[in-house]
Amino acid sequence: MAKSKSTTVFVCNSCGEEFLQWQGRCSNCGEWNTLKEFSVPTSSERNKNVRTGGYSGQTTQQVQKLSDVQGERLVRRSSGVGEVDRVLGGGIVPGSVILLGGDPGIGKSTLLLQVAAHVEGVVLYVSGEESPEQIKLRSERLGAEADAVHVLAATNVDSIAAQIENEKPALVIIDSIQTMYDPAFPSTPGSIVQVRETAIRIQQLAKGIGVPVVLVGHITKEGTVAGPRTLEHLVDVVLYLEGDSQHDLRILRAVKNRFGDISETGLLAMGEKGLQEVTNPAQFLLGERVQVPGSILSTVMEGSRPMLVEIQALTVPSVFGYPRRTASGFDLNRLNLLLAVLQRRAGIDLSSQDVFVNVVGGMKIKDPAVDAAVCVALASAALNKTLDEKLCVIGEVGLGGEVRRVQQQARREKEIEQLGYTHTGYQKELKQLLKALGIEKKGSSKEL
Repeated sequence: MAKSKSTTVFVCNSCGEEFLQWQGRCSNCGEWNTLKEFSVPTSSERNKNVRTGGYSGQTTQQVQKLSDVQGERLVRRSSGVGEVDRVLGGGIVPGSVILLGGDPGIGKSTLLLQVAAHVEGVVLYVSGEESPEQIKLRSERLGAEADAVHVLAATNVDSIAAQIENEKPALVIIDSIQTMYDPAFPSTPGSIVQVRETAIRIQQLAKGIGVPVVLVGHITKEGTVAGPRTLEHLVDVVLYLEGDSQHDLRILRAVKNRFGDISETGLLAMGEKGLQEVTNPAQFLLGERVQVPGSILSTVMEGSRPMLVEIQALTVPSVFGYPRRTASGFDLNRLNLLLAVLQRRAGIDLSSQDVFVNVVGGMKIKDPAVDAAVCVALASAALNKTLDEKLCVIGEVGLGGEVRRVQQQARREKEIEQLGYTHTGYQKELKQLLKALGIEKKGSSKEL
């Protein structure tokens, strides 16, 4: 019996682009030595490979005017977790494909098992990494057992597609896309070709029968979902579950959402019963606060929601010739910039001090609105002066020592006042702000 013919292609590990010949550099993304060889069946051979019970994605369609399209409203389905619905824009859209990524052990499978237990209707949980017995143990620990959750331990996309078509569940969860494989493509699960082709197959199936699908994606060392870049283009929503394994706080972010605002974020806390919604971030982050020199409050915008955070700073004399600068949850380059502004514009010289800055709760902040708070915390720590525990500082600091207004400042100030805290108001210069707080260094009025 003659062997089936196949075509040899070279696929870029970085961007997923295909080439007929090997070359040292990918002409699409510019990366070197990323092309890998794969054998792909010809189109005629693939057509012979009939997938029993599968969805081919080829349906008879007619071109029609957009004005003639019947605007049938799709009713979103609640995930049962308010913070997840918030990030999705109000719930799960029928026929949508959602990609969820995150570091190992951050809680992706835990969150999806909780969602599966709360969604109305039958949920098909497809696992390529765990056995049904392992999923049962986790569901008992989380208290997320439900008769409507059906478990399928499989990795063959043909059998998975057939099961989805037979059951037509309210939601399908595939954990994870890197473990799935299509037998029509002779390559190992997790390869560029397999991830792309299985994702395309599942996406076509979801659109064809209107079943929403959640794909779990592994994370690379660069912090992106493993696989070709086309994977993020195929799906409708891309979510990332972020957090520090040493802290309980988890942040669910959307970097792509065809059905909602990508600026929205969800706040969750890891506990004994899984991930719980954080309805009062200020109480969660500031509940154990101790007021000491170098501690100050500020606000960051998590989507459309202002949230209070504590900034801590510590300065100690350096025992080495080169002082250390360490930042946890804050950009180190930004810290060096603010130290230079403090020295030049406010007369607070920390060139002989080891400097440590920490954002409490394991949060990672990129909002420039905390610049002024970091400067105030550094000055407070250096001069050993304790500030009012109810005080919040907002403002972006420029190289000229000016304190600039920030995005949605009025909304931040309103949130501060509603929670019973106070703010400094608007100060045009960093030197004026420090003087108003009583932490100006004596003799610093002279420009250096």
